[in-house]
Amino acid sequence: MSSFGAHPGATTTGRQTYHLWQGFTIGAIVVGGITLALIVFAAVRYRVRPSDDGVPRQTQYHLPLEVTYTIIPILIVLVLFAFTVVVENNVTALPPPQLTVRVQAFQWGWRFFYPPAPGTPAGQVKGPYAFTIAGQTTQTPTIEMPEHENVRIVLQSLDVVHGFYIREFNFSRYALPGVTNEFTFNAQQTGTFFGQCTQYCGLYHSLMWFQVKVVTPGQYVAWARSQQTQAANLAAIAAAAASLSQGSAGLPVRPDIGGGTN
Repeated sequence: MSSFGAHPGATTTGRQTYHLWQGFTIGAIVVGGITLALIVFAAVRYRVRPSDDGVPRQTQYHLPLEVTYTIIPILIVLVLFAFTVVVENNVTALPPPQLTVRVQAFQWGWRFFYPPAPGTPAGQVKGPYAFTIAGQTTQTPTIEMPEHENVRIVLQSLDVVHGFYIREFNFSRYALPGVTNEFTFNAQQTGTFFGQCTQYCGLYHSLMWFQVKVVTPGQYVAWARSQQTQAANLAAIAAAAASLSQGSAGLPVRPDIGGGTN
């Protein structure tokens, strides 16, 4: 079946949105075709002929016909409305997630906060986030998420209005300053998908890109553990360097405060 210019969708809700778009388009083609056929029929059947003399016979108040062409459009609208409500409810639903990623939009880039990797012992990571992925303009940061799992996105903006859009997911949502938007993806196929800001937000808006990389659950766990270890090592190096610098300057060092320094 033709896509009618839309993407088939790489998530469950993206595919539902795609099928809704197909239904609307096919319905519009059918209704438009019938309307055009009736217009052409009337224009040809009742055209002026050389043998015509005077005004043709006038007819009105054909009740069965009028009821029919009133009820049918109402039924069509009700059916389309019902399917739209079902799909929209699925898109905005917030089922229990297996992973929650906090997304911050800023001029002109993205920052993704990840929770501790699955299997991390309780208390090993301080705070709700274990590592961060960030990039701006030409750096194009990547959100990594597991396939066939509910991934909750918590979307925020640090400055102005941005647009969070993933083309192959058939999904777009505003990132608004002072407002937190939450939604869920359940990717149905692995791959790397393009994302961008779709709300003009300043000088480098056109370079405010990101990617979504969908991998198997096992690949995600391995990636998250490596990122968490790398973040912990960098924090330890920074804390050691700060302790050394402050110690050499004769400043008091408190390893229990501020990640090793005070």
